[in-house]
Amino acid sequence: MLTEASYVCAHCGEEIVVSVDLSAGSMQEYVEDCPVCCRPHLIRVRVGAGGQVELESEAESE
Repeated sequence: MLTEASYVCAHCGEEIVVSVDLSAGSMQEYVEDCPVCCRPHLIRVRVGAGGQVELESEAESE
């Protein structure tokens, strides 16, 4: 099951919408490049018992 969440790129300021796989677990962490400026972000996802999604992003050092 997929849902969407968003974050603001720390480098270019664009709002980025990402798909979140709810079946991948309640705690997820991965690195994803901004599709606008191509700079990396560490993405942390928490999925609550009711399916609510909390997403945090942090600029990765290159």
